[in-house]
Amino acid sequence: MLDNIPFFPYIISAFIGIGLAAASGFRVFLPMFAVSLASYMGWIPMNENFLWLAGLPTLITTGIATVVEILAYYIPYVDHLLDTLSVPLATVAGSVMFASQFADLGTFPTWALALIAGGGTAAAISSGFAGTRAASTATTGGLGNSVVATTETAGAGIMSVLALAAPFIAAIIAIALVIVVFIFGRKIWNKFRENFSSAESLETKI
Repeated sequence: MLDNIPFFPYIISAFIGIGLAAASGFRVFLPMFAVSLASYMGWIPMNENFLWLAGLPTLITTGIATVVEILAYYIPYVDHLLDTLSVPLATVAGSVMFASQFADLGTFPTWALALIAGGGTAAAISSGFAGTRAASTATTGGLGNSVVATTETAGAGIMSVLALAAPFIAAIIAIALVIVVFIFGRKIWNKFRENFSSAESLETKI
């Protein structure tokens, strides 16, 4: 019945893509591994342009990369180094995950949507958690960073499963996360500007 609704397959694909893109914002490789595993096992269909995701080499490679990425975030200093790379990598991964869900839109519309919706969602979430880790380092001396890392990994896993099993819920959560990141990001930025202005005024008086 739902299949008779115009553009319904595209809507579902968009929900799945947004969910996977959000998962990529938490961890770059875990959602790609989840999609690779699901398609390799035949649990989900795969766009013929992205059949490489369903291959055994991709499954093994993304599996190893997932384990390395998860463990690396528990290593002091390495986690901050990864944060400098996470936003661009998450943007690429989110775009690929989003694009992999569309088969009939054509190359340009698919990648345009992927970069805007998929890449934008992943970049927003990734930058938000990079800022959270920086704040954790400043306030706890890095002791709270393991909690942030665990939260990110859990978020990536949950969002990956939801995107494949309950895409509508995954899309709603992804949109909510982007809104939260935007609101708190603006608050943090405004606070930083206020502190910076206060410091400049103090230096001028001195």
